[in-house]
Amino acid sequence: MEELVFQYPLMKLGQFDLPEPIKDYSVDNKDKNVLRELADKKAEIASLSIQKEKIKLWKDLNSLKETRPLLWINEVPWHELNCNDELTLKTNSAFARFLETRLKRTLYLWKHMPVDSIIEPNIPCYFVIEDTGFGISEKVKIAKTDDKSEIYSREYTKQIKNEQDLEKIKIPKVIINKEETDKMFNSICSVFNGILKVEKRGMPGFWFAPWDELIRWWGVQDALSDMILRPDLVHKVMEKLTDAYLKQLDQYEEQGLLTLNNCNYRIGSGGLGYTDELPEKDYNPYHIVAKDLWGCGAAQIFSDVSPAMHEEFALNYEIRYMSRFGLNYYGCCEPLDKKIDILKKIPNLRKISISPWANLENAADKIGRKFVLSYKPNPSIFIDNNWDLDFMRKDLEKNLNKIKNCVVEVIIKDISTVKYKPERLWLWTNMATEVVRKFD
Repeated sequence: MEELVFQYPLMKLGQFDLPEPIKDYSVDNKDKNVLRELADKKAEIASLSIQKEKIKLWKDLNSLKETRPLLWINEVPWHELNCNDELTLKTNSAFARFLETRLKRTLYLWKHMPVDSIIEPNIPCYFVIEDTGFGISEKVKIAKTDDKSEIYSREYTKQIKNEQDLEKIKIPKVIINKEETDKMFNSICSVFNGILKVEKRGMPGFWFAPWDELIRWWGVQDALSDMILRPDLVHKVMEKLTDAYLKQLDQYEEQGLLTLNNCNYRIGSGGLGYTDELPEKDYNPYHIVAKDLWGCGAAQIFSDVSPAMHEEFALNYEIRYMSRFGLNYYGCCEPLDKKIDILKKIPNLRKISISPWANLENAADKIGRKFVLSYKPNPSIFIDNNWDLDFMRKDLEKNLNKIKNCVVEVIIKDISTVKYKPERLWLWTNMATEVVRKFD
């Protein structure tokens, strides 16, 4: 197994963490022509009337109004999807290839898997932010089944063993690199001027999932066992880590490094964040704060933890953080159908993730129309032994009937492989689009 160490500080470009900063933002004329051609295609798609129609659908869904289930795709195995060189990069510099990748993936999704995605005539320029992290560099051994894939199995090196190790957890220091941000902004403007609107943006949101951090430092089995064997230690660690997260958020607010996410931005593990309920009516557009944003949280490792322990060791800390936000999304891959009652304690909760391992009937009964039910079909349907499109159609229809009295988004995600058969995703998309429209 290969051993990796993920070092801090990280450079952040919005939702992108870059292990190494891009040092040169210049784009030569040859690369510029490639990018402008792609931008022309994006602008043409963005001008279609269907974009506004779909934005309204997302706003209605996120406001709990009656609408058909909305369909969205995320986390696909890009290394398996290159068909007819549609994803082959033609630019040369690292920055141009970064921009080209984003544009080509956007166009690819629209062509083959449009679902209820939105394309708008803009391109973000995220602030270059230096974040020192929480003081512990993740040490992990990895194993891959496909050298081209970014997905791998992990074995974590334990770094929290006793109370003395609490000192390893530090408060992050967050600083914007204005000079680098301006360089990048000027470069993007020079490339896309007259085609796409270039928008400077800060951080459009955060995951609050402290247990995702802890298992990397503590180990999965030891972290869960210590909730019983050493509960005081677990609480002390959670207290210190939550305080560090909150002080990190304070810095983003104080320095004006946040940007609105009530737009074409994925919220949590669900769909898009379009809503007229955010930001607050009295908000300052030049100084966005957390209450103007969607927040999200999750405790994926708590799949088999009781509701009482989930509340004690995770939710009570998550509420401290999520209460800062205007609306909230909760959950990811963990089954939450038996925990809806405790989740209702989250302030401004609007969406709940219902993973493939949850009981849909139980979830629908508890959620009703009080929250958006963020339904996740099982991504294993794309592997050889499970590939049966007729069965998938019937199964999706059956499951949507179970939750037909709820406000529903259907999110297909965590697709680690399609066995290098991208047409499977395209066919599933066409089928699922037909099915959800039957519930209009």
